[in-house]
Amino acid sequence: MQQFNPEQAMTRGHREFGEHGGVTPSIERSSTFTVLESNTMPAIFNGEKSPENGGCYLYSRHFNPTVDAVARRLAALEDTDYAVCTASGISAIACAISQLCTCGGHVVSSNTVYGGTHALLGDLLPTMGIETTFVDPTDTEAFRAAMREDTRVVYTEVLGNPTLKVADIPAISRIAHEGGAALVVDNTFTPVLLSPARLGADVVVYSLTKFVNGASDIIGGSICGSNEFIGDLMDLHTGRVMLLGPTMDPRVAFDVYQRIPHLPLRMREHGARALAIASRLEELGVDVGYPGLRSHPGHELFSSMLNEGYGYGGMITVDCGSVDRAGKFMDALQNDEDFGYIAVSLGYFDTLLTCSGSSTSSEIAPDEQASMGLSPGLVRMAVGYTGGADERIEQIERAARKVGLAK
Repeated sequence: MQQFNPEQAMTRGHREFGEHGGVTPSIERSSTFTVLESNTMPAIFNGEKSPENGGCYLYSRHFNPTVDAVARRLAALEDTDYAVCTASGISAIACAISQLCTCGGHVVSSNTVYGGTHALLGDLLPTMGIETTFVDPTDTEAFRAAMREDTRVVYTEVLGNPTLKVADIPAISRIAHEGGAALVVDNTFTPVLLSPARLGADVVVYSLTKFVNGASDIIGGSICGSNEFIGDLMDLHTGRVMLLGPTMDPRVAFDVYQRIPHLPLRMREHGARALAIASRLEELGVDVGYPGLRSHPGHELFSSMLNEGYGYGGMITVDCGSVDRAGKFMDALQNDEDFGYIAVSLGYFDTLLTCSGSSTSSEIAPDEQASMGLSPGLVRMAVGYTGGADERIEQIERAARKVGLAK
């Protein structure tokens, strides 16, 4: 396990006061900002001045004080130089990859990625001259074998969505850097649990919609990286975030900012609940996947990358064997037991359930789903922390027995 403490990192020199001394940052909703001297504006457009370098704010698609407060907090959490916030997670991924793959290029990606990411890499970006080779994230040498002279990006999720396959971030980082490529890591499933930038990632992307925000009431994303890369993304002439314009609303930014400080507490509880539920399901003979179980193929690797003290996360899989049984299992959990909700997304305080092959991974062809180890009956369970833990275990045990999953 790693020794980095995200909670301490967020409190060192990152206190943000409101305009009139409030203990929370102000919500700056203005779309445009006044310059006090006319010669300041050309200097900003020429990149000579910025809010941190003798200039001021210009336009909220470029930079905004409230959104910047979130970016600074995220950068501290990830131990990167800086961050930029976007309107969604997929926009963060698209902007990061397209910024690195200027004039075409090649991407080597894990094949167990979110369905929208798979469609972006496999279907959309090839129309722009950017090709992708998909590989099994647990086969580290497959990344090396797929590298080409024009490979610009190696991309992976820490835990595959939804298979929960574990990627060896330090080893994949070495392969990427040996080939002159940047490693981009999606940490959406595992905020606080581990720190990809400290393990060798060049860029860390998030869907802030999920665990980081935690309330399933906003859409947002972020890109964390070096000052140079964030500067490239916001360049007035070639910056993908600047010119494609996936701007985060400052009201959304304020909500996210307020929820990041208790993210470590929430992740611990998500993990504690998930471990207890997964352990009981395993005892019952249910085909359950969870990286906190010693039976999980990636348990030791995942453990070696974790920041100590935050658990193994809130994501569980239950392979029901068929779509029909998966549906019956989810119906029993939602409608009979009031255990959770059948819904896409994750990171909510209540449990969210989905049969991934026919929902969040439906962009991926059935044969590709099979090759990545995604069973048609696989239920992805994002475990919440409402209700009593013992009660939740009893509920899922009854549902598992009802549909014939348990012994």
